Amino acid sequence: MLGNARRFIGRLTKMWALRVRPMTCAALLLGMAGFASLALAQNPVVEEFVLNDTIQPVTAGQLERAIARANSEGAAALLIEINTPGGLVDSMRQMAGAILGSRVPVIIYVAPAGARAASAGFFLLESADIAAMAPGTNAGAAHVVFEFGKPDDVMTQKVENDAEAFLRSYVAKRNRNVDAAIAAVQSSKSYTAEEALDKHLIDLTASSETQLMAVLNGREITRLDGSKQVLHLANARIQRFEPTLRENLLGWLVNPNIALLLLVGGALLIYLEFNTPGTIVPGALGTLMVLEAKFGGHGALAIAGIVCLTLGTLTLVAAPIPELAVKPWVAISVSVAFGGITAFLVRLAMKARRLKARLGADALVGHLASAMEPLNPEGHVLVDGEIWRAVANEIVAQGTPLQVVGHEQFLLKVTPVGSTSAKA
Repeated sequence: MLGNARRFIGRLTKMWALRVRPMTCAALLLGMAGFASLALAQNPVVEEFVLNDTIQPVTAGQLERAIARANSEGAAALLIEINTPGGLVDSMRQMAGAILGSRVPVIIYVAPAGARAASAGFFLLESADIAAMAPGTNAGAAHVVFEFGKPDDVMTQKVENDAEAFLRSYVAKRNRNVDAAIAAVQSSKSYTAEEALDKHLIDLTASSETQLMAVLNGREITRLDGSKQVLHLANARIQRFEPTLRENLLGWLVNPNIALLLLVGGALLIYLEFNTPGTIVPGALGTLMVLEAKFGGHGALAIAGIVCLTLGTLTLVAAPIPELAVKPWVAISVSVAFGGITAFLVRLAMKARRLKARLGADALVGHLASAMEPLNPEGHVLVDGEIWRAVANEIVAQGTPLQVVGHEQFLLKVTPVGSTSAKA
């Protein structure tokens, strides 16, 4: 009796354990997940945008989208890692304006070692709430350079004064050295990370993003409107901003070398499109190419046209910065290839235009034929795979090579190859 009671109690204990343990484990797992979510939610998020390109409309649009996302998601800060040779003034002003107007503090970090914030990039660096550089980087050389030649002195002075005034408008409010910043514009002065820190152009140097976040945690900054804000970046989770497929495609298309190839390819396609129904489009390479095709100057005029085209494309090599210029080897190779193809196509088109339009028996005059049977003087011949009734001016044996010299309605006139009539 006692043994049965013990066995009964043992079974109850096992059943309780089997039911309670899974419930306990589930509760523990839910608790741990909730704790992890709470800890993750408490960690500040820093949006990161990497600018490793020239400053142009595509990068300007990307930065504006990154700032908008950081503001909408309430990020603790926006970190812009920059490495740029500069770019277009209009795009720079658009990007600097977006940085200055951001509700979220913007940190610009020139990195990694060997990177630069040159020319227009220097304007962006100075516009940030926090300007930082990694050791082995440089910034400056922000003198305005014109894309196509240099205008008169008055216009040059206007543009330079405008750029300097724009830089002064926010450098002083960021409590940075206005004179040193203006020197980068007036005399293209460039600074190492240590020099920029010593001259109060930047706020700090850091060898890594981790060190940068650690140094900035708890730091009080002054926003553009004069308000104070403390940065809370302890254990910050950095969230990388990724460009869209459209932005990647546009970034590829704004490459001047790709743009030149597309321009030349488009011109050839337009030529072929017009030429398909028999329309001639002269001027693809100028009058020289057309004259070469029409009069046959043994290639001299075509070569002159190619040289002119090459000289024209080489003018695209000169640019404010190398990254915005067409590479010389691309300009030369594209010009030679485009010129050669166009001269060849124009020559073919002009040759086809000089030919008389012929159909049926007219189109067979001058073609070679073969006697399918003895012609005495009439019989059947084979011309271009077709069987025609033909008449000869002499008796012709079967298999004799013939040439079509004329026709009457659908009766071809033929003569043996090599005869006087055939040569005429």
